Amino acid sequence: MVNAEQTDRPAGTPAATAAGATAARLRAARAGLWLVAAFLAVRQSAVVLATPSGERLTDLETWLGPDGVPRVEGSLHDSTRFTGTPFGGLVLTPLTRSAEQALGWGWTFGTLLLVVALGLVAARALPCPVSRRTALLAAPVAISVLLLSLPVRDAFRPGQTGVLPVLLVLLGCCTVRGERAGGALVGLAAALQPTVLLFAPLLWCTGRRRAAGCAVATFAACTVSAWAAMPHDTHTYWVHHLAGTGPGGPADDLANQSLHGALLRLGLSGPLETGLFLTLGAGTAVLGVRRAVRYARDGQLLLAVAVTGCAAIVISPATWQHQLLWLLLAVAGRVGRRASDRRVWPAAVLLVMTLPASWTLPDLGLLHPVRDNLVVLAALLAAAALPFLPRTSPYFRAPVPTRYAAPAPARPRKVPALPLPRRVLDRPNLLLEVLLLRVTYAAYEQVRLAATGGTTSGGRERAERHGEQILSVERALGIDIEHAVNHTVAGIGPLRGFFDCYYTSFHFAVPLTLLGVLYRRRPADYRWARSTLGLTTLPALAGFWAYPLAPPRLMPDLGFIDTVHGVQDFSRPDYGTLTQLTNQYAAMPSLHFGWALWAGLVVVVVTRRWWVRVLGLLHPLFTGMAIVATGNHWVLDAAGGAAAVLAGCGLVHVLQGPRGVTVPAERSDGLRAGGPDGKTPGRHGKTSGRYETGSDPDGSTARAG
Repeated sequence: MVNAEQTDRPAGTPAATAAGATAARLRAARAGLWLVAAFLAVRQSAVVLATPSGERLTDLETWLGPDGVPRVEGSLHDSTRFTGTPFGGLVLTPLTRSAEQALGWGWTFGTLLLVVALGLVAARALPCPVSRRTALLAAPVAISVLLLSLPVRDAFRPGQTGVLPVLLVLLGCCTVRGERAGGALVGLAAALQPTVLLFAPLLWCTGRRRAAGCAVATFAACTVSAWAAMPHDTHTYWVHHLAGTGPGGPADDLANQSLHGALLRLGLSGPLETGLFLTLGAGTAVLGVRRAVRYARDGQLLLAVAVTGCAAIVISPATWQHQLLWLLLAVAGRVGRRASDRRVWPAAVLLVMTLPASWTLPDLGLLHPVRDNLVVLAALLAAAALPFLPRTSPYFRAPVPTRYAAPAPARPRKVPALPLPRRVLDRPNLLLEVLLLRVTYAAYEQVRLAATGGTTSGGRERAERHGEQILSVERALGIDIEHAVNHTVAGIGPLRGFFDCYYTSFHFAVPLTLLGVLYRRRPADYRWARSTLGLTTLPALAGFWAYPLAPPRLMPDLGFIDTVHGVQDFSRPDYGTLTQLTNQYAAMPSLHFGWALWAGLVVVVVTRRWWVRVLGLLHPLFTGMAIVATGNHWVLDAAGGAAAVLAGCGLVHVLQGPRGVTVPAERSDGLRAGGPDGKTPGRHGKTSGRYETGSDPDGSTARAG
């Protein structure tokens, strides 16, 4: 009824019906997201509470005496477990008498309430105006992301107060109306995390000078009170920080994601490192506050808080994992003019804040300086370099729209098109593709490893039993050719060298090269090929999990020759050179053959030159011969790989429709993507209802299949 009144149409019109259906979908999505958030909250609480008390309450041991009473001798910072300020220890000290009975539960549920409050406040602080969809879905999405983030998961351990300073600052800057109250909240947060005092210049420069004064006064009062009650701890804490050591462990530890820790890990030390840290830290603080002031005056107060918090991460002598939550707030910033580019920065932040660094970047020596300092580099980008769009930019609310192909007509009637995977004609963002590719492959490795119980040699007996089953089936079918082919190739030196090289070199080189060429020259075909490859790998992972299989080279007493890795010592439980990489029993289906067949099919589909198609089909043929000749797969493994490829192609066809339908759909401005007249130019300047060969605005080409 509200939609009908606003559009001056009767409630029974098709437009009103569509609006009602949209509202119903939004309500259903909101309910589903709240259920996801509730599940994550229950799961996180259960994980913490199910941990033995000796492991769950580790931080409390810092200030608990032998009889469960507060410590009165020594310093809290004599241990590396306590990373808070003396004021934080003063606040938590009264709780220690009942720690063993109630504090574990109280801290867990208290932290959970803080996370929920933080998500609600952050959702309400988004810059106006926001769409109805954002207003309905922002809060459950924010809470779910917070619960998945590494800083929040680390804060659930008693004694970590990383969530509270962020919440206090958001309340003081974005919610509380009175300047004195807001400044007091910021000052209290600074007493728990001293670098938060950087928000005082932000308040001063944005005209809230009384709030800035209250913040400094509150911080001073809390620090003095902690000094009066705990003088030894206060002296130890501030001396450690002034010396650049910081509580919580060695300053060059990987967990210290500050500029100081990054410089130490790069090999700098002494006066050079101190001078460089002070210079770069001061520059980052000044530049970060200036950028935050600009965004605050622009009406993006949440982004201003995030930028200042990221600057605080960088300039702190020690920034541990539970203190990194500021970076997660930076997803509120909008980067890029194209709609497809808007996903890059949020995706990068979410990956950095929810996954280990080893998942984001490969284990290469050249990339270790980046991987070890990934969080501080992201915080430095957010604080000083990333060009977030101002609200005055025409692209802030209306980015360059993404071009979609028309819906495919040749789809099974009972399988509706899903709204998310519509076929996109524009070239995707390269950085986002590389990030997703790396994370997907890391997940693929983890699933392969988990299929054997988390060890490279796990499930040996079961895998060898499955190998005997496969051999029996092949003997019944008359296709047990592995032994004869393996020994024949092993006796011919050049042939053995060729297949060994082909097996080890072309498995990744060909798919990556093919994806790179398609990305550059055929963006629409690239998306289709990438989706097909991903959906081909999914059933393969299910096969690795359900049916671990020993390849011929790792079957004892069968006499196979491992031509690639040499003679295997079957007396060792972890034999096999591949055990250093990942699960050696992920053989059924063979992704060596599956990915090769995928590459051949893609080449056949996207090109018209006969000789290129022949080369494309030769690759799966040579790969199939190589996996059998080197003793790394059974013949039925290749059949399983082919079945996985067919399943992937079928899923893409069902979800997105036939690849050949690439007629551009209408953009948001009512025009077709081909030109201002709504028609698409063809090869000879003609127009057609189909998207024929021609140049896209980005210089790429697309054609009908």
